[in-house]
Amino acid sequence: MRVLLLLMIGEALWAQAPAAPVKPEAAAPAKPAAAPAAGSADPVVFTAGPTRMTRSEFETLVKNLPDSIRGQIGGDTPEARRRFAEQLGEVILFAGEARKRGLDSTPTAKAQAFLQEQSLLAGLLYQQMLAANKPTEEASKAWYDAHKGDYEQAKARHILIRFKGSPVPVKPNQQDLGEEDALARTKAIRERLVKGGDFAAVAKAESDDAGSGAQGGDLGVFGHGRMVPVFEEAAFKLPIGEVSQPVKSQFGWHLIQVQDRTARSFPEVKAEIDKRLQTENAQKAMQAFKISAKPVLDETYFGKPAPAAAPLAPK
Repeated sequence: MRVLLLLMIGEALWAQAPAAPVKPEAAAPAKPAAAPAAGSADPVVFTAGPTRMTRSEFETLVKNLPDSIRGQIGGDTPEARRRFAEQLGEVILFAGEARKRGLDSTPTAKAQAFLQEQSLLAGLLYQQMLAANKPTEEASKAWYDAHKGDYEQAKARHILIRFKGSPVPVKPNQQDLGEEDALARTKAIRERLVKGGDFAAVAKAESDDAGSGAQGGDLGVFGHGRMVPVFEEAAFKLPIGEVSQPVKSQFGWHLIQVQDRTARSFPEVKAEIDKRLQTENAQKAMQAFKISAKPVLDETYFGKPAPAAAPLAPK
């Protein structure tokens, strides 16, 4: 963990440098900063080799670190700041030794610095596009209204009768039924329920889903995308309170009873929608940049681009 953090600190420190073309002289050691006057409100709090930082400079550095590193620092306490400063000092001293050995002028250093700079600036551009593309409340509400079905939730219970090949294990001393025999058993159980049988009691006694069966078949509340497609389709179409016809999935035959169906309100999901639209808008902006200035590649060296995949023919 310590080595990883040292590497991450090194990358973050590099990222503080102003963006400029990579030149050998850019890697020269920084000149020591002039010490503030005695009693300064912004004293020097960190010194490592020729590098000196005042309190405000150190705090600015920490504030602008990637979230992944700030999370590892462990909060804004003297102990956390000391741990970070000690490891920061090591990185700076190691880097100073590397410069003395001329490692900053090697082709490897220049190539990696070039790639890091381009990646950093591309990432900063994306962050700027995120900040510039926050959706209005009207846009988020319109999206919610158009996709309200996505936020439906169902409260349901079921009884599962497995058949051969199901990933659900066979209960002790239970016959491993074939698909048709399992269907016949499922239909018989449904008849009992339709005639007034207690769903919870029957689920506890008959369901091969041991987890929900022990709870009377209860599956709790779930939204779209949580269940296998055939189960979900039934759960969001079945009239409330009605016991479904047998529904087949890879697990076996299901009898489903929906107890309630609701939709999450706009205030409940607004933050989620805002984030989604903000990300989509930023990605569209980045795509526009990409389309407006594609790289030019010499085909005699790089070869011709691979042909685009043909669209699937409509069924």
